[in-house]
Amino acid sequence: MTDVRILGTGAYVPERIVSNDEAAAAAGVDDAWITDRTGIRERRWAADGQATSDLATAAGRAALRSAGISAEELSVIVVATSTPDRPQPPTAAYVQQRLGASGAAAFDVNAVCSGTVFALSAAEGVLARTGGHALVIGADLYSRILNRADRRTVILFGDGAGAVVLGAPVDHGPRVRHLSLHSFGELSGLIKVPAGGSRMPVDQTVLDAGLQYFAMDGRGVRNFVGDHLPRLVKGFLHECGVAPDDIDHFVPHQANGTMLDSVFADLALPRATMHRTLTHYANTGAASIPITLDAAARAGAFTPGDLILLAGFGGGMSAGFALVEW
Repeated sequence: MTDVRILGTGAYVPERIVSNDEAAAAAGVDDAWITDRTGIRERRWAADGQATSDLATAAGRAALRSAGISAEELSVIVVATSTPDRPQPPTAAYVQQRLGASGAAAFDVNAVCSGTVFALSAAEGVLARTGGHALVIGADLYSRILNRADRRTVILFGDGAGAVVLGAPVDHGPRVRHLSLHSFGELSGLIKVPAGGSRMPVDQTVLDAGLQYFAMDGRGVRNFVGDHLPRLVKGFLHECGVAPDDIDHFVPHQANGTMLDSVFADLALPRATMHRTLTHYANTGAASIPITLDAAARAGAFTPGDLILLAGFGGGMSAGFALVEW
């Protein structure tokens, strides 16, 4: 069982609002088609010149302000992203430099859309050894890796970043009670960017074939979520010693609105409110859980003692869960 506290949250999304009609213009679909299938009405896409570290830094600053601590007090910065600024160095190194967090170790985690929960676990482990404070950021800039003609993917994704500041145990404040991580490597082909790594370096043949773009087997992903998530959540709650009707809030990865409705029904959390931000921000990858957590916190949705279930799922395939007692 973990016992770190959430001291503050923050988020950042780019200024540019992209409507469904604009996002799907090259894909041959329209607003009604997208809204009916996904529940998404618009998303934010980064400006020219913006990179993932820019979004992550802005969200990190917001979370530090919320927590009331300075960057110099950080022991570690963990950035969850599958769209780094560059293959190396880690995007977290740029964030550390821009925040002025000279005393913090900084590294990235890539568990795709489950990344923030994986990063929370990594940061908790560091704090158990070092004490101090951790800044966990989920940040993705998917608009750079989308094939604008692929209606299966271009309609689903937006850009953004969300952040959480963690601190060592204190007598008050939201507490991360338990974390659980899962990977299913045999299903790793369901979500991928085929080229750009050591397996398939980018060359003209790759570019001509469009293999540098994000690709997803939508039906396979839906089957993965339907087959695995209810069982994994039930097991996680059992590990935590809580019943499904003890959960007050559900903050899932914002994959697709119709998928979330189906998943939420299957989870049978009778008292829980499901929070969503995908209507206006779409799927922001690793950023979606911390963006949604921050939005709910700032709206005053949580009261002391509430139990919040965070649920990430995505490429790898991976799944990660966190139980937070507010």
